[in-house]
Amino acid sequence: MTIGTGKKERLDRLAELVARDDERGVSLWQEAFRRLRRNPAAIIGAVILTIFILVALIGPFFVPYGPKDTIGIREGLVRSGQGIIPGASAEHWFGYDHQGRDVFSRMIVGARQTLLVGVVATLIGLAVGALIGGVAGAAAGLGGRWGRAVDNVLMRFIDMMLALPSLLLAVSIAALLGASLSTVMIAVGMVSVPVFARLLRVSMIAQANSDYVLAATSLGVRKPKIALVHIVPNSLAPVIVQATLTLATAIIEAAALSFLGLGNPDTAVPEWGVMLADAQPYLGIRPALAIFPAVAIIITALGFTLLGEAMREALDPKLRK
Repeated sequence: MTIGTGKKERLDRLAELVARDDERGVSLWQEAFRRLRRNPAAIIGAVILTIFILVALIGPFFVPYGPKDTIGIREGLVRSGQGIIPGASAEHWFGYDHQGRDVFSRMIVGARQTLLVGVVATLIGLAVGALIGGVAGAAAGLGGRWGRAVDNVLMRFIDMMLALPSLLLAVSIAALLGASLSTVMIAVGMVSVPVFARLLRVSMIAQANSDYVLAATSLGVRKPKIALVHIVPNSLAPVIVQATLTLATAIIEAAALSFLGLGNPDTAVPEWGVMLADAQPYLGIRPALAIFPAVAIIITALGFTLLGEAMREALDPKLRK
């Protein structure tokens, strides 16, 4: 029995060592995915975003009514001037809006516009911010004296952008470019440029002091290649996490610009921020016209925030639970 017990203990110990070795061999993203699968907040956020994306991509093909169809006015059911806007029914789940259009159909179609604005705005901020931050990080980490000068110039420009409140900066850009959907995307995207630039710069400077960079330099690898092939790929994890969080703020800020009348001037095109703005004069008659898009914006932003925070915890060793 003693010999068998000792053998079992040695086998258990060996299995434990093998398991540890397997964990060491797992990549950063694989380990992060494992942690995300065990995080309830990440699961809830992923479910919310999956539903939102499916509704945005597939939903418009199955809406019961056209988003611009003024069916309620044609049937004489909606008379907004007299304060008559019918609510939910078996045929119209969310009722009509002030122009007799089916609110449920407009919410479904508006999800696609909201997703488009959020994704494009985030991509604009990510592209411009990564370009500035990448150049600054490479210059500061590998460029020597002249590189530090380039880094100082770029970062002072970023500091100027950070000095302005984000919403004020977005409103200023939108006012200069004129009201349109593309203006909202550009304005919201430019607001997130400083965040991506500073984050990538700091991450690249930290990576520039790593052993693999020293090894590549000693082997005679050119500095631009070291920056592009080695440092940038290893610095993208926090930037990707920030992009997920930025999607939440982009959707909220885009809705705010549309609410202020700086979005798409064609209010017939459904978008949650525009729908929220259109509902203001009718809050006393049908508050649900504002509640539906507001709740949709909040839940979608919550989904991006939950998933982004969970990814940040999974990828950052200091925040891992």
